[in-house]
Amino acid sequence: MNIAVYTLTSTLHDPQAVASLTQEFLSSLNIPYVLKGDDYSDYGTHDRDLIYVRTGGTEGLFKQLLPQLVACSKKPFYLLASTKSNSLPAAMEILSFLRQQGLQGEILHGSSEYIAARIQQLNRVEEEVPVLNGCRLGIVGEPSDWLISSEVDRDAVKSKLGVDLIDIPMRALLDTLASIPEQSAPEDSEVPQIHAALPGAYRIYLALKSLVVKHNLNGLTLRCFDLLDAVHNTGCWALAKLNAEGLVAGCEGDVPTMLTMMQLRTLTGNSSFQANPASINPETGEILFAHCTIPFDMVHHYELDTHYESGIGVGIRGHVPEGPVTICKVAGDLSRAFVAEGELIRNQAKPDLCRTQLLVRLAHPSDTGYLLTKPIGNHHVIAIGHHAAALRVLLQRCSINSVL
Repeated sequence: MNIAVYTLTSTLHDPQAVASLTQEFLSSLNIPYVLKGDDYSDYGTHDRDLIYVRTGGTEGLFKQLLPQLVACSKKPFYLLASTKSNSLPAAMEILSFLRQQGLQGEILHGSSEYIAARIQQLNRVEEEVPVLNGCRLGIVGEPSDWLISSEVDRDAVKSKLGVDLIDIPMRALLDTLASIPEQSAPEDSEVPQIHAALPGAYRIYLALKSLVVKHNLNGLTLRCFDLLDAVHNTGCWALAKLNAEGLVAGCEGDVPTMLTMMQLRTLTGNSSFQANPASINPETGEILFAHCTIPFDMVHHYELDTHYESGIGVGIRGHVPEGPVTICKVAGDLSRAFVAEGELIRNQAKPDLCRTQLLVRLAHPSDTGYLLTKPIGNHHVIAIGHHAAALRVLLQRCSINSVL
């Protein structure tokens, strides 16, 4: 990856002194780069363009340059800032101005080791993470009636993510399901116990898999509660299996949650868990998440139960390895997102909650304030591992400017 460093310098500072400090600062980063100075004529043509705010008093210079820079590149602005010559204050003013213009950016500041590692991380995400462009995600049935704040801006999803949302009527699923003969048991999957409703749940999986193939989908979300009356069963087992097979499969027709799960799979290559916060302790940062399904590849073992609310069908009580997790949710209009890291400290099995129950302690208890004052809907998504830094980069690439 080729890195270009451009500079902003006030004329009030001695050129020789600034040049000496520039050499010292950039050399300390120990990264390959080409120093472009104040010649921005080829800005935007490199894998990574960095703007080194060398001194204070450069804010006006940047404002004058901005129309040219925006015309050359749609990527976020990365501002290098040292501890010398009022570099950091000027970078902060510039970044504040960028935010006012609806543009993305970040100040790269701190120890030489931190800045170098952050640049390498940005480069790694750019190189290794494919964009979502071209993904086809299905909406089987409409979103559940209670998701009153979870509408999606389809134009934003297409323009920012490059994702096509494919509407599939519930009747299409039911007709496909009716054409599938009764199955005695899942033939290609080991199950931990006999469950009376499992053959029907397996047929739902086969019907959804047929729709995935027919519509060439990378994932889907299912208006699953309609199945309770229609076939007296649930989609929990089917969604758990589809996720484990590498698709994104969400429930309740929640499109923003499906998009969040898709972004996490794009970043990590792994499944994630759609769940509700059932209880929150703002003092300790502990949140109990619960839902009746979880991808089979996220658990070390699971048991089959009924669906919690209805008491019918197949619900899954999964047990996830304790350790680091990341919590995320993206708004349906892609205006903002929430990202937080924490630790899964315990799996629970209370009878009065959805079957899979994960107790997570956030790294920063104050992050619970978001859930209690400005939540993005009720469903949130849990991924195994700490991915916040890389996830923020991916969200920025998708032009989601406000990441809480």
